[in-house]
Amino acid sequence: MSEPACTSHAPTLFLTDADVAALADWRCAVAALSDAYGRDVQAAMVPPRSMARGAGFWLRSLSAISPTGGTMGCKLIAASPRDRCASYLVSLFDQRSMALVALIDGNRLTGLRTAATAALAVDRLAPPRPLRVGVIGAGFEARGALDCLAAVRTIQTVRVFSPTPSSRERFAQGFRPALDIVAVDTPEAAVQEADVVLCAARSRDETPVLRGAWLPAGTTVVSLGSTLPEQREVDEETLARAACIVADMPDEVAHDTGDAIAAARAGLDLTARLVPLGDLVAGRIVPRRADTDIVLYKSVGSALQDIVIAEMLFARARAQGRGVALPVGIAPVAK
Repeated sequence: MSEPACTSHAPTLFLTDADVAALADWRCAVAALSDAYGRDVQAAMVPPRSMARGAGFWLRSLSAISPTGGTMGCKLIAASPRDRCASYLVSLFDQRSMALVALIDGNRLTGLRTAATAALAVDRLAPPRPLRVGVIGAGFEARGALDCLAAVRTIQTVRVFSPTPSSRERFAQGFRPALDIVAVDTPEAAVQEADVVLCAARSRDETPVLRGAWLPAGTTVVSLGSTLPEQREVDEETLARAACIVADMPDEVAHDTGDAIAAARAGLDLTARLVPLGDLVAGRIVPRRADTDIVLYKSVGSALQDIVIAEMLFARARAQGRGVALPVGIAPVAK
């Protein structure tokens, strides 16, 4: 016999990918993340992600408690690199009633949180002037990162490289005439004279696509494309030249990304230079001691970002009357 429900609660709201697209707002996303990372977030509120692996597929789970006191939740990612497909689901619970308040298609949400967190990091790391931006990659993550950065900072010029000429030209065309952007033939040309380098690409053979030798003094580097031990995006010299390495999940960046693993094998100790994003946002660190210092933001993705963005989308959905109230739900029970 089931236990009685604790309290009455509103129906669970389901938000589709189309709902997320309609509710998305770059400035609101960056502001929500800035607020969250500026609060006291204990390690127990954002535990390490877990992954169950099968033969050519995996299921990853990321859970977090929002520091706003509103919600908590979990994102599940089911992915098959073998078959090149994935599904994302975010479940959101109320911290007081324990009610399941929302189920959200996490595909577009994942792109929102990745781009908005990168823009937040760049805003705190890059010099306060119009930015010259180099982009390596022309896919979903690269587009989102540049689009979000343009919403919160003034961009002077953009150079984009992708190994496929049609892809990089299509990427550039998608931002014209709002941005002064050109497609270039080499990654070095994209990086040359850049204040900010947005790296959101991995080579097919997992060799680094960004070389530290190319970086001008004072560059702010963002690395978004390598999040697993078998993946590579930036080389050892990039990490060696960085005066400060800001990470959304420092322990996972240090031990679970191919870039940091390769650096450790090369004898580089990143410990003293690897700092949490929360310390940057809260003003507890000074990442750049001189204008010529290179700094790097390395992202693996955090459940905190997922839940904070999901919380923002849920609030906007209720205010705008979007989403579908599910006819049945899960009632919290007395325990």
